[in-house]
Amino acid sequence: MKIKPKAPKAYKNIDFLNSGAARPVRILAEFLEPYDRFKRLKIESTIVFFGSARIKSDAESNKILNEVLKKSKENPAKDYRDELDAARLQVRLSKYYEDAVELSRLLTKWAMERADENGHQSHYICSGGGPGIMQAANQGAELAGGKSIGLNISIPLEQHPNPYISEELMFEFHYFFMRKYWFAYLAKALIIFPGGFGTLDELMEILTLIQTKKITKFMPILVFGQDYWKDVIDFEALVRWGTVSRADIELLHFVNSPQEAFNLLAAKLGGVNP
Repeated sequence: MKIKPKAPKAYKNIDFLNSGAARPVRILAEFLEPYDRFKRLKIESTIVFFGSARIKSDAESNKILNEVLKKSKENPAKDYRDELDAARLQVRLSKYYEDAVELSRLLTKWAMERADENGHQSHYICSGGGPGIMQAANQGAELAGGKSIGLNISIPLEQHPNPYISEELMFEFHYFFMRKYWFAYLAKALIIFPGGFGTLDELMEILTLIQTKKITKFMPILVFGQDYWKDVIDFEALVRWGTVSRADIELLHFVNSPQEAFNLLAAKLGGVNP
């Protein structure tokens, strides 16, 4: 009698695992795999950096500006004003990249000095894993000689992990809400650098969770770059219109330099048991 091969077990059936029916399994995997890894690596406290993926380093921004300037000189008949304006704006924004690197370096050095007897940092820098401010955060941690986390997301315009994430702390998510869960769950502080829709979404979701008492732990929120944020959002208008309270706005601490941000966070987190 001919013996048929066994059917694959459900948890090894790739077609099933990638199907709509298995969506709850995939969601659960994006909870359990990070949970298991964080637990094994004894990571309990993070400082999360949010900010634009489009902001480049000072060196990269100036390189782009110089290339546009060179093209404009070589071809004076062509109008390069829009390109030059965009390149100069990138140079202006690059300050925030360099500030994020320095702040992450300061915080990682501080966290390493407060490491436990097994060498586990008191806090780990955590970013979204991609370019821009996310890369700057991981880069600063590496410069300090510490480890940092990258919670990358798979999106149609592919976001590749930046090269500064610690290898064992690199994650790839499909579901935004599971990625957001891991941003919030371990966070002891948030630092919000200039950014766009994604940064606004992340900031507002955390603020809503704190306002509604879904998050009750102590979690200072630093808003970095007062000039940018005051121009983008009129937070005071929310109070004037009565849609939020003064206490809600006071959840935000505006800072303008790496040292100012570090001093504030070190003071606020220094007495918190990680």
